[in-house]
Amino acid sequence: MAITRITAPALQSVREPNFRNIIINGDMAVSQRSTSTASLTSGSNFVADRTMWQIGTAGTWTVSQDTDVPTGQGFASSLKLDCTTANGSLSAGSYGILVQRIEGQNLQYIKKGTASAESLTLSFWVKTNLTGTYQVNLNDSDNTRIIGTTYTVSGADTWEKKTLTFAGDTTGALGNDNGNALQVEWWFIAGSTYSGGAVPTSWEATVTADRSAASVNLSSNTSNYLNITGIQLEAGSVATDFEVVPYSQNLQRCSRYYEKLFTVDILTVGYSGSTANAISMMAYVYLKRANASVTLPTAGSGAGEISHLNTSGAYPSTMGSIAVFSAGVNSFSVNQTGMTGAYSASGFAFALYGGVDESIEIDAEI
Repeated sequence: MAITRITAPALQSVREPNFRNIIINGDMAVSQRSTSTASLTSGSNFVADRTMWQIGTAGTWTVSQDTDVPTGQGFASSLKLDCTTANGSLSAGSYGILVQRIEGQNLQYIKKGTASAESLTLSFWVKTNLTGTYQVNLNDSDNTRIIGTTYTVSGADTWEKKTLTFAGDTTGALGNDNGNALQVEWWFIAGSTYSGGAVPTSWEATVTADRSAASVNLSSNTSNYLNITGIQLEAGSVATDFEVVPYSQNLQRCSRYYEKLFTVDILTVGYSGSTANAISMMAYVYLKRANASVTLPTAGSGAGEISHLNTSGAYPSTMGSIAVFSAGVNSFSVNQTGMTGAYSASGFAFALYGGVDESIEIDAEI
């Protein structure tokens, strides 16, 4: 019997993704902020990493990482939108959009703005009680251009796979930078401001009224919900099988944009420049897309306490207050002021401790 020997390169090609999927966390596996957020009525809201629910004057929503997934497809999670307060009479400016934004430097290979521009194919699984025609767009933020298409949900409460292909655009190159160059937007709610035009089936200068010309109103009833997972956007006109990325790599890619550090057992070093002031620096686990916005837990006694311990093993007798001093792409520093009983020109250990829910949030989303 002949034995076929599998070489190391062959094994590598099987096991490692080639990142053909432009979407990050399309299987909704990573959900650092929370697994469910209720009472959402406005703004840009994240539950599963990288995909945000943008809403305005469109009812009240609970967004969650859900375990309802299409059978036999290898997914463990989906993102669920659940209407808890309806809006059956939309204002002109009402909107509800699911969005993922993509950096321009990750899209140079699609050759947008050249004669060789690649088409892009979007595939995803969707389940909802509300059948009808929905619209999804590619929105070129760098050049204010848009293309869209529609898909039909024909069966209520049934997982359906949708595959949509968008033509390449020979106009408008995408910036080779870390900004929002292209966003995928699924429209589920649209007032007349966004729905009074026609579906832009070929690339055009963005017309606001064309962004959701064919969508239903998912906020029309509190029984309405929608689940989505298995999102893949790739170059070419053929949808391939969903590209599975190991959780560790998926988390690392998500953490370029948002990272949560839990305060249990976090320790770093700092320096006291006076008896009432101390500065400490902490490195992120992952490099950020841009200078981050850092949110600290509350200083003081009890859960979430933040304090300094000097090299002699003594705490300041009064903790004072603490604030972010500066934040970059790889680290941030904090400044603690108003302390008493501290030591000038002394090294300090910077301790953050508390319950499992206490955390530092580091946000560099597009």
